[in-house]
Amino acid sequence: MNRAAFLDRDGVINYDSNYVYKTDNFHFMPGIFELCEELQKRRYLIIVITNQAGIARGYYTENDFHALTRWMNLQFLKRGIQITDVYFCPHHPEFGLNEYKKECNCRKPNPGMILKASNDHAIDLSKSLIIGDKMSDIIAGIRADVGTRILYCPDSKQVNRDDQIENKYHVIENFREVGDLIVE
Repeated sequence: MNRAAFLDRDGVINYDSNYVYKTDNFHFMPGIFELCEELQKRRYLIIVITNQAGIARGYYTENDFHALTRWMNLQFLKRGIQITDVYFCPHHPEFGLNEYKKECNCRKPNPGMILKASNDHAIDLSKSLIIGDKMSDIIAGIRADVGTRILYCPDSKQVNRDDQIENKYHVIENFREVGDLIVE
């Protein structure tokens, strides 16, 4: 069985500047390439899981998303980093248009994307980790029984520490801290 690092896209891989779908607006977070290099050295599959409500709202298309994803993957490949797979949810239960307006199991905090990736890539979720910038990422990790759950929060003073202990997740301010949380 494999182990994976599940990474949220907007807010972890790139700055979340609201409905990013063009390369001009896609700016990588500091340290993301170094983090992924380290994860790859430690034999983690790198899998992106991302809610894409902009598709549901009609701000951009699935084709726009796929074009940006190909470009993003190429930026990682240029640095010797292989993104194993990218899973996305184009739905929104309240603001979606047409077929995109629905409740689904793939939209975080639901675990659908993680569970599908686990099935597709023979992943041992208990030995895997998830890094997200929102509690919906953490909750999805909890619901999927991902072993290590990490909230990336450059200003961690805003995080409720009691909630952190109760929900068994870690808060980091920069990606260099992830190495200390990886269990070999």
